[in-house]
Amino acid sequence: MSNATAPVELDGKDLPAHCPNPAMPLWSSHPRVFLDFNAHGDAKCPYCGTQYRLKPGTVASHH
Repeated sequence: MSNATAPVELDGKDLPAHCPNPAMPLWSSHPRVFLDFNAHGDAKCPYCGTQYRLKPGTVASHH
C-alpha cells in the first residue's frame, strides 16, 4: 500500500460534507467545495485530494 492517508470517515451528522473539513489546519485551506459521494460512499476533494468515505450504514440523501 502507498503512503496515502486513510480516508476521512463521515456519518449522517457530517452531511452535507465539504472540504476543507473543520479538522484541517487553517494554513492548508482552499475554497470550500461540497463533496459528491459515489454509489460506494466515496468522494475525493478536487483541490487537495483528500479522500472521504461514508461510514457503513450511512445514507447520503439527495435533495
